[in-house]
Amino acid sequence: MKKQNSKPSILVSGCTKGIGLAIVQKFANEGFNVAGCSRNEKDLKKLFAKLSAKFPKQRFFMEVCDVANTKLLKIFAKDVIKEFGKIDVLVNNAGTFMPGSIIKEEEGAFEKQWLTNVSSAYHLCRMIVPQMIKQKSGHVFNICSTASITAYTNGGSYSISKHAMLGMNNVLREELKSKNVKVTAILPGATHTESWKNSDLPKERFMPAEDIAMMVFNAYSLSPQSNVEEILIRPQLGDI
Repeated sequence: MKKQNSKPSILVSGCTKGIGLAIVQKFANEGFNVAGCSRNEKDLKKLFAKLSAKFPKQRFFMEVCDVANTKLLKIFAKDVIKEFGKIDVLVNNAGTFMPGSIIKEEEGAFEKQWLTNVSSAYHLCRMIVPQMIKQKSGHVFNICSTASITAYTNGGSYSISKHAMLGMNNVLREELKSKNVKVTAILPGATHTESWKNSDLPKERFMPAEDIAMMVFNAYSLSPQSNVEEILIRPQLGDI
């Protein structure tokens, strides 16, 4: 194991686009070492080069990983721990959205979204949180959705997975209360990300991903005596 760096470290799944990218940039700006994964090697290399050039005194670890593949995900988590020694913040952000109703959505939509949106967070927590418990500090952020509390008729398996994600978050919160490890659910409404790239609506109708990143950092920055359990944030004009 490498010698631990004095700077705090954050791990973000799905780190190259949208909310994940905004969170990486925000925490890097605040002096964090950053670990992240994505399926796109080109995007990862580009992000790594950009961050390394901008923050030469910080450490960055990027690895190609399809989080739906549990075996590869566990290898990634082990590599991160080996590289950084400890993780202070875990952001379960990786996700995918496949529109459609439960009855009519394409075959395999449930399995793909379950593995990406829920299973990946479950297994990353199992890999990273024990070390947080040992060091008696840490913060887990689970990027849920307004779909976690609303039944969207064209959300099908996506809504199911996000409801489950919030349920996992709440169980984890109860389990870690006495361990000095914080757990926060983030429930964003329509955010300007890849999921909405084909929308005809103007950009101004969506929340910027940077707003979500700011809320995450603000929740992290509170005193040890306080834990923000849930953040629900929607566009000013409401859901889309």
